[in-house]
Amino acid sequence: MNPHVILRVVAKFLIPLIVMFAFYVQFHGDYGPGGGFQAGVILAAAVILYALIFGLDAAKKAVPPAIVRIGMSLGVLFYGGTGVVTWLLGANYLEYGVLASDPADGQHYGILAVELGVLFSVASVMVAIFYAFGSRQPDLSDEDW
Repeated sequence: MNPHVILRVVAKFLIPLIVMFAFYVQFHGDYGPGGGFQAGVILAAAVILYALIFGLDAAKKAVPPAIVRIGMSLGVLFYGGTGVVTWLLGANYLEYGVLASDPADGQHYGILAVELGVLFSVASVMVAIFYAFGSRQPDLSDEDW
């Protein structure tokens, strides 16, 4: 019997809840405290918990490093692209009011797009940092301890 069966069962129960909470923080960030950065860290914590319980190789199969790199780029593209769209619509950079006919709706859409970019960037960078440190080979072998 696997000695870590309780940890695995609890992690399988908690990880979807952590992801769901990250999305709650993301989409509730327009109306209260929270947003892209906090949601990104929470989402990355779910991936890191998965890696700690099931192993780094299993985590890299679930969330491949190529997807992590795409997420980092996509986040910057969402953030910067929102500003470029506002420029193309004749307003200042990240002046969200021009994104809809009602400036209040434009503000909402702009903030949502920028926070989504921050979510992608932060979650991807945190996972990439974890993968980088987790993939390092120890300088000392187990016998040298």
